[in-house]
Amino acid sequence: MSTNGQELFPILEQKRPSGLAQLLERQVDRRTAVQTAAAALTAGLGLLQAGCNPLAASESREKAKLDWETFFQGNYRLMEDEEKDDTVRRLERSYELNTGRRINVSGQGPRKDVLYGYAFNVSKCRGYMDCVKACIAENNQDRESDMRYIRIHEMRNGEMDFGKADDGFFRDVPAAGHFYIGTQCFHCQNPPCTEVCPVQATWMEPDGIVVVDYNWCIGCRYCIAACPYDARRFNWADPVVPENELNPNQHYLGNRLRMKGVVEKCTFCIQRSRDGKNPACVEACETGARIFGNLLDPDSEIRWVLKNKKVFRLKEDLGTEPKFWYFMD
Repeated sequence: MSTNGQELFPILEQKRPSGLAQLLERQVDRRTAVQTAAAALTAGLGLLQAGCNPLAASESREKAKLDWETFFQGNYRLMEDEEKDDTVRRLERSYELNTGRRINVSGQGPRKDVLYGYAFNVSKCRGYMDCVKACIAENNQDRESDMRYIRIHEMRNGEMDFGKADDGFFRDVPAAGHFYIGTQCFHCQNPPCTEVCPVQATWMEPDGIVVVDYNWCIGCRYCIAACPYDARRFNWADPVVPENELNPNQHYLGNRLRMKGVVEKCTFCIQRSRDGKNPACVEACETGARIFGNLLDPDSEIRWVLKNKKVFRLKEDLGTEPKFWYFMD
């Protein structure tokens, strides 16, 4: 395994224009173009009215300005560092103006010489679902649609057919004669989901995390169709997260509040992992079935697992190279 993760990842060689120029480059159909023009006109009129009305409050003018800048925001991946900082601060300020409360949005980039990987001990999982609950809370997932990045599958001993698995079991666990196995985004080294995105709204970061720029996603759902692991989720309605349950510690490419019409997924809790912490699911697992770490660190626990356990990955024949392994004691 390479000691330098940089050569594992394609790097965009040519910079593209940001903001309005990027927006104009996006390929859209006639209906989307009309909607885009209408939205831009609405935002522009709001800004004009707020700026021309001498009685308009300064906060109203600021809101209109932020909305205008957000609408013409460029692809986060192509932004310079200063643009990224401005984008993050704009998110924080918009939330404060709209709710009167504050959030902390990070734009922290990948760490040097880090490539994240995950291992799941099938023999230790008991189906408690603590990982699912922790993931929902940590990542501000929609409560109305019961959105879940993580799924725990209950299977009969001797079987390994996800088509026959029970994903909605409601009984005491672990059940006799059954075992449990979890799935989520596997953060493939060769992710097919990123290849099909027509607007480059999803990509793999240098630390191996596959991310989504929600502001750039057009909701075509090609990535959902391309993913062989059923790892992506689509917001058919505006996500609902009660104010008292909101996690204010967020990352632009992770658990910040999403919107209707975009795709989201597990990001290995990017807001935690890039801060040197384990993902919420790993921390919540009572049985120690979940292991997370740096694949480039020969002394990490996950490297020990890969070296000393008989591991396997799902659908390896597809060549996706998921950075998510399973093993048993």
